[in-house]
Order: sequence, then structure tokens, then C-alpha cells
Amino acid sequence: MLKCIAIDDEPLALRQIAAYIAKLPYLQLAASCNNALEAQQLLAAQPVDLIFVDINMPDLNGVEFVRSLTERPMVIFTTAYSEYAIDGFKLDAVDYLLKPFGFSEFSRAAAKANSLHELRRNQREAAPEPTPEAEPKDKEYISVKAGYKVSLVRIADIVYLESEGEYVRMHLADGTAITTLFRLKNMEAALPADQFMRVHRSYIVNLRCIKSYVKGRIFLSDTEYVPIGENYKETFQHYIDTNFKNL
Repeated sequence: MLKCIAIDDEPLALRQIAAYIAKLPYLQLAASCNNALEAQQLLAAQPVDLIFVDINMPDLNGVEFVRSLTERPMVIFTTAYSEYAIDGFKLDAVDYLLKPFGFSEFSRAAAKANSLHELRRNQREAAPEPTPEAEPKDKEYISVKAGYKVSLVRIADIVYLESEGEYVRMHLADGTAITTLFRLKNMEAALPADQFMRVHRSYIVNLRCIKSYVKGRIFLSDTEYVPIGENYKETFQHYIDTNFKNL
């Protein structure tokens, strides 16, 4: 069963979602929230599997709320504004429900989330998460299990790593990406510390791939960048000051 919460600043919409959830036997409503700030506090104390969240809300909108989550559950966006769809799917949302939507649309989106949940659970049972010791730091390659195959990845080709909850998305020099069941903190321990640095709670960068940096951002190409987290700025700046001479 998927434990879920519903977030919407419109009471009628919130009641509708709660009623739809009650009709599906594999969903369990843990809470209904009138705003994203309330939901943040709830998730800090009570992790869930799935979030139904409106986008256009005061104080903190749905997209900003999802981006703020360190451990990100599955997300289904609900909104009356179709222009937000691209932002929603950039965050790997399971689905995007455009208001007004009926139960048939809601149930299809929920079924997608349930199928994804089952797939992830089966993958975890079939292949337990590797330990950092399984990835020797003095080797040129690491082995990464993604889906039903194991890929050998050259460490030097890893540009940066991005946390996605229980998964890590590994962005490579050829523009491709591999998603694997491996938490970021364990990947950090497995990779050579003189080459990789955690610069954000959700990102690790290959220091040799840095092209430039500005306040709060590290550019890995002319257009691609990752944020620098507040707790990591001092360490990153120390690395720059120690290893590069300012002209």
C-alpha cells in the first residue's frame, strides 16, 4: 500500500483528492495539507511514498516544494495551469493532472505510481544496494547496476552525480546518464575523494570537469551547472583557493 499526502490550498480540490484516494485500495491517505509549508513539517516527521500536490499555491508553490525535498517521494502534480507541465516533468513527476480531472484520470495516474513502486521494490529485493567496499577506489572503473544489467563505468567519465531519493543519476561525459539504486552518501564514499566533491546535499561533482563557477553555481559546460549548497560553500572555496592561482 502506498502512503500518500495531498497538498492543495483549495479546500474543495483537497476533499476531492481525498475522496478519490479512498476509492483505491492500494492508496492510504496519511494527511491532507492546505499549503506546502505544512507539508514540509509533516514529511520531516513522517515519510510517505506518494505526494499529490497543486502547483499554484501561495508562499511556496508545488514545484519549489518538490525541489526542496532531500528525500523525494513519487510526485503527481495537480493544477489548473498547463504551462507548468514542463517544470513538473523536469522533476521526474509520475504524472500531471490538469484540473478539472475525474476519477478515471486520477486512477490512471495513481496506477502508474503503484506500478513504479512495485518495480522499485522488486529491484531492491533482486539486487541489494552495494556497499562502498564493493567499489574499490584505486580502480579505473566502477560497476553500476541499472535495471537488469551491470555497466562498467570509467570513473574519469563521470561528470556529476545527482541524488533522486534512493537512486543516483550518474551524468557521463558523452551526455548519457545512468540511474542506479545507490544512495549518494555511499557513492561519495566509493569514489576517490581527490577527484570528487559533494557540493550540495543532492550533488557530487567531478572536480576535473569544472569549467567555471559563480556565486552558488558550478558550471560543468557552457549551459549545464549544479548548485552549491550553503553548507558546502566553504569547503569548495577552500579547494579553489588551494589548487588554483587567481590572476
